[in-house]
Amino acid sequence: QVQLVESGGGLVQTGGSLRLSCAASGRTFSSDVMGWFRQAPGKEREFVAVISRYGVSTVYSDSVKGRFTISRDNAKNTVYLQMNSLKPEDTAVYYCAANRDSTLLSRIPGRYEYWGQGTQVTVSS
Repeated sequence: QVQLVESGGGLVQTGGSLRLSCAASGRTFSSDVMGWFRQAPGKEREFVAVISRYGVSTVYSDSVKGRFTISRDNAKNTVYLQMNSLKPEDTAVYYCAANRDSTLLSRIPGRYEYWGQGTQVTVSS
């Protein structure tokens, strides 16, 4: 089993920044492709970003490209999401997720086996 715990969410004004962290325990972190997803009220969970096992490759959704940066520190078993130039439409619960079954950098939530409990990000206008 793996446990994922997100932190770093909060309330920020438009144009502000936040850095989310996701701490993993219970398995070899470097074996997992790690993703960030978000879900706004009344909407489906959507892909935000994903990073390969050793951080060499990343993929972003078009809506966050150029504003968000995903990174990981395998020595600390932690993945990060640096969010800059935040907009009200970024408001959502943000989840990190782990995928060990494939090295593909998937955008599909169903491909991830483990999920954190989520952290709320609210961007005020």
